Amino acid sequence: MYSVRKETTSMYTRDGLRLDADIYSPESAEKFPVLLMRQPYGRAIASTVVYAHPMWYASQGYTVVIQDVRGRGTSQGEFRLFEHEIEDGLDTLNWVSELFGSKTKVGMYGFSYQGMTQLYTAIHQHPALKTICPSMIAYDLYTDWAYENDAFCLQANLGWAIQLAAETSRLKGDEIAFQKLYKASRNLPLSELIPAYPNILKELALDSFYHDWLTRSSSDEYWKKLSPKYLIQELDIPMLHIGGWFDPYLRGTINLYQEMAQQSHYRQQLIIAPWTHIPWGQKIGAINYGKNAISSIDQLQINWFDHFLKEKDDQLLEQAPVLLFEMGSHQWINLNGLPKTPTKTYYLSSKGLASIREDDGKLTEINLPNTTIEDIIVHDPWRPFPALGGHTMYPGGAFERSHLDSRSDILKYTTEPLKADLQILGQIVVDCYCIADTPSFDLCAILSEVYPDGKIYNFTQGYIRINSNYRTLPIKIPLQFTCIKIFKNHCIRLSLSGACFPAYPVNTGTGKSPDEERLIEAKIITLKISSQGGKPSQVILPLNLS
Repeated sequence: MYSVRKETTSMYTRDGLRLDADIYSPESAEKFPVLLMRQPYGRAIASTVVYAHPMWYASQGYTVVIQDVRGRGTSQGEFRLFEHEIEDGLDTLNWVSELFGSKTKVGMYGFSYQGMTQLYTAIHQHPALKTICPSMIAYDLYTDWAYENDAFCLQANLGWAIQLAAETSRLKGDEIAFQKLYKASRNLPLSELIPAYPNILKELALDSFYHDWLTRSSSDEYWKKLSPKYLIQELDIPMLHIGGWFDPYLRGTINLYQEMAQQSHYRQQLIIAPWTHIPWGQKIGAINYGKNAISSIDQLQINWFDHFLKEKDDQLLEQAPVLLFEMGSHQWINLNGLPKTPTKTYYLSSKGLASIREDDGKLTEINLPNTTIEDIIVHDPWRPFPALGGHTMYPGGAFERSHLDSRSDILKYTTEPLKADLQILGQIVVDCYCIADTPSFDLCAILSEVYPDGKIYNFTQGYIRINSNYRTLPIKIPLQFTCIKIFKNHCIRLSLSGACFPAYPVNTGTGKSPDEERLIEAKIITLKISSQGGKPSQVILPLNLS
């Protein structure tokens, strides 16, 4: 390991703005590859909420550049979410090449916004950029980040918008605005005239991305201009993809990996652990996943960079390209790709009391002839069904939820105790026939593991906003990708509710978009889950039989 020195330096963009960076360099006369991170939270943070400090990376024999993006930290300019990262990323690569020599090899790392800046920078296919390690990103900003199945991701988007607005106020020295926003960040303003559109952002953050994200509730050119899905179609570069089973942006990580694995001539490696967006470790939610879940990403990234930037033969390419943590067994499994797995179907049945009695609703392996179900729940906007953990809330992860399943505004369907271990790998889909007495309604589907002692822990879920054109069709709810072993004598439970608040806005039943839904307009919604024309409602599980 090398001793490390730190210096702060600057570059100028094509339009003359200064961008500042901290450079961590090994104390040596050797020339080293460069690791670049471009991020909006103040370069001193440097993603240390999940990664080792840049000094550690530099000590491994790399020059590490941590740069404040435009309008953040001490860099000049106006911060506009994602809008300048393509051009500024190219200017940064040109600057790095001039600073360290035209033959310098560059790799990038970082998660979330810092993962997105990698993708925007890689668009140019600059000859210096040899590899990137995007973690927890969106491939399509609309479907993978801002919305889930047309439902606005309220808590995540609002909390982030207030955080970024507070940082803007701090940089401007506006202490009054900063204090108001800071206070709002600790207790999100969710009870205003338009719950999803609090006044504080209209008053103190007119330049926030939130205004566009909330009002553009369907995919259009705005989203396509910012989404890597529509920008990197010709990109071909080695990528190390990193995700978490409880990360809200896992859809983006998997979608990017699958696209690149199909089109790239280079190594695409995927690692998914049982983590939330933050933290990465062995204790997530209420579950301790053991020492195997402790983050090894820093060393894995060094091994990756050693191979692609230093041409070290560390047998990297001999390893399986997909590494998945299997919850339950708490073991890692190696695969050659994300497989198309066989499925197992469970059918919903009940005597009509699945909302009241936890022992009424059943998940059965056989769809009995002439079996019909008609279960009703009443969604009351005065006490919407609350979110707990999963990939939608902070804190995320698995939590004991028997107190929630005892409510009467949620339907519960449970298997008999399993006769053998069941390994699930992939995206579970819930197909259900549901109608409501309003033009619009929401459905939340949660799958949980029921332990022999009666405790219940969620392991994946999905959410969808539904318009009236679904009335004659089965509603397909794709759940978060997952990988779990459910043990013998445990049960699987499906829970269905009409809300998951505040992860998503409460559907008022009016059919209006979230930026127009007024609190006073929120209706009591009666939802009916049924079978239709002999076609059952069902849960389709992808199985890992390897």
